[in-house]
Amino acid sequence: MAMIDRTTATKGARMDSLRRTALVAGVFYVLTFVSIPTLALYGPVHDADYVVGTTSETPVVIGGVLEVIVALAGIGTALVLYPVVKRQGEARALGFVSARVLEAAGIFVGVGSLLTLVALRQAGAGADALVTGQALVAFYDSIFLLSQGLIPAVNALLLGTLLYQSRLVPRVLPVLGLVGAPLLVVSDAGTLFGLWDRLSPVTAIAAIPIAVWEFSLGIYLIVKGFRPSPATAGMAAASAQPAQDATV
Repeated sequence: MAMIDRTTATKGARMDSLRRTALVAGVFYVLTFVSIPTLALYGPVHDADYVVGTTSETPVVIGGVLEVIVALAGIGTALVLYPVVKRQGEARALGFVSARVLEAAGIFVGVGSLLTLVALRQAGAGADALVTGQALVAFYDSIFLLSQGLIPAVNALLLGTLLYQSRLVPRVLPVLGLVGAPLLVVSDAGTLFGLWDRLSPVTAIAAIPIAVWEFSLGIYLIVKGFRPSPATAGMAAASAQPAQDATV
């Protein structure tokens, strides 16, 4: 009877561990949406004379903080999911972690350019700094196109195929990401070649599937957790051995 109780407790502990992993990953995914207000917060920086203007810099600083949170949360999603999805494909799982880190690095650089713009204003830069200010904003827009435009498509392809094959979540969720990835690439290419603006309706519509994929994945992991699959069974088997040794 004692052995049965210990076995039951071990299984429960393994399931609790997987549930916690799913919960943390889901929370990180939801956190990546806190930067949505930056579209409004960063609006003034696109004024040609922003660097010599008198409007408050606080919205830009707040936007930078929100983007830093997004960058850290993005890395968190990859690190938390890696031990689970690597059992389906270690190379792709490692690629997902690398892409998330690269995405975060791009976000940090972009935020740094806008904070430099704010520093110029606070230092009382004159009209001679107008060109520099416009260059910093253009640099941010270019970095955004890569870090928060192109790389999320790569993330969707890597993680989407892993989750689709492992069935850790309903397949409709990764399908959204796999459909949205090429749309996002086409949207970014159109922006790069000047066919439409970065904030045009075309880019907004093209980004919807990826946004729905990431937000839905986060909510599902928070509410439901991982579905039973060979990947989680392998983790359970690996974690069971130490517990069995402890009972000997």
